[in-house]
Amino acid sequence: MDIRKLTRFFLWCTIVNGACLIVSFAAFAIGGTDFVYRTHGKWFAVAPETFNAILYLFLGLYKIAILVFNLVPYVALRIVAKG
Repeated sequence: MDIRKLTRFFLWCTIVNGACLIVSFAAFAIGGTDFVYRTHGKWFAVAPETFNAILYLFLGLYKIAILVFNLVPYVALRIVAKG
């Protein structure tokens, strides 16, 4: 696999994962955490305060994972390709 294909791969990974993060945030912001809690409360017995903390943690960790595993390799490959 050449460096161009790998660079495009990481670019699209960043775009797709970033879109998923934005959609998740929008669902929580627009629908409210009560809507999401009611949906998931059927499957998991978690207090609403704990659920909110878990959502916040999930979004934060997902954002960090996107940066570390998608955006940083993309930027590194772009730098290497120029040099």
